[in-house]
Amino acid sequence: MAKLYDVVKFLDNYLENDSIKDDSFNGLQFEGKRDVNKVLFAVDAGIETFKKAEELEADMVVVHHGHFWEKLNPCITGFAKKRFEILFKNQISLYATHLPLDKHREVGNNAQLLDILKAKITEGFAEFDGQSISYAGIVNETTVENIKEILEEKLNTKCYALEFGSEKIEKIAVCSGGGGLKVFNQALDLKPDLYITGEQTELYHLAKDAGINVIFAGHHATETLGVKALSKVVKENFDVEVEFVDIPTGL
Repeated sequence: MAKLYDVVKFLDNYLENDSIKDDSFNGLQFEGKRDVNKVLFAVDAGIETFKKAEELEADMVVVHHGHFWEKLNPCITGFAKKRFEILFKNQISLYATHLPLDKHREVGNNAQLLDILKAKITEGFAEFDGQSISYAGIVNETTVENIKEILEEKLNTKCYALEFGSEKIEKIAVCSGGGGLKVFNQALDLKPDLYITGEQTELYHLAKDAGINVIFAGHHATETLGVKALSKVVKENFDVEVEFVDIPTGL
């Protein structure tokens, strides 16, 4: 068993939540019971996730995409009321970590993407608030097909590829979730052989003209790695049970 605010303080410090400006209100978003015996980890906040936490008798939920965002109405009405009724009834705490989890050098989504490909991080890119939230790395010479196979197996996803670049892959730039054209253009400056991201963005002709390979592996799937890795860290530091629950979106 652990105290809620001991876990919260640890996560705030470990993830350096205050180190980057974010649209997400990172940290503890709903305070439940003081004692924590089980922590559920998931990608998204939502009714389905919270019902799963209730079913599994979790005391705390840690997610990448939380409930409170700068551009979202903060009033607890409609769907928000339905969400928080589950948390309030069961006194389940909700903790969110968005960009801090993307950029973390050890358990971050992007670091973990490179890790499953056995790539060594060489440099950062994708700047937000003056900081790099993603990375490029070097792998032993491989192919787009080999990397697709690894991603599909490890992430339980279906990849779509634009094969416009070198047949031999050594340098890879990654951006989990949805980086968009801005991040893709920053990746181009690094001259990678392959760019991996989640969401399919309309960059067909940009990629073709630049002669670069691109793999779209799914927004949700590419962001399962960070919370999985974070759950292991929490388990190592606290006497609590942890569990990752995947609720695929198909996106």
